[in-house]
Amino acid sequence: MKLVVAVVQGKDAEALLNALRENGYRATQINSSGGFLRENNVTVMTGINDTQVPDVYRLIRENCYTRTQYVNPLLPIMEPGEFYMPSPVEVQVGGATVFVLPVVRYERIVPPAAAAGAGAGAASAGESQGG
Repeated sequence: MKLVVAVVQGKDAEALLNALRENGYRATQINSSGGFLRENNVTVMTGINDTQVPDVYRLIRENCYTRTQYVNPLLPIMEPGEFYMPSPVEVQVGGATVFVLPVVRYERIVPPAAAAGAGAGAASAGESQGG
C-alpha cells in the first residue's frame, strides 16, 4: 500500500479531486501556501494499492497544468536617490510535486452509527503487503 501526497496549484485542485473521485479514489485535501510566489496550493493525499500508483499519476498529469506567470522581482538594496524600474520576470508555476510513501499500517475507523449497519467488520485494519 502507498500514500500519494501531491502538492498542486489551487486552480487545479478541484479538477484533480473530481477526477480522483470519479475513478473511485478517496482523497483528503489540505489547503496550503508556499513556494517562490507564496501562491495558494492544495495538498492532496490518497491511500492506494501499489498497482494503482500509475493510474493516480495519470490523473495528476491530466489535471495539473504548468502556467506562465509574470512577477516583479524583489527590489534590490539601493542608496538614497537611486531609481530602480523593475521589469516583470516570466516564471513557470503549477504542475504538481508528488511524493509516494510506503504505508506500514492502514486503519479506517468507522463511527458506531455506520458500524451498526456494516456488521462486525466495520473497523478495518491492514498491514501492507510487499514494499
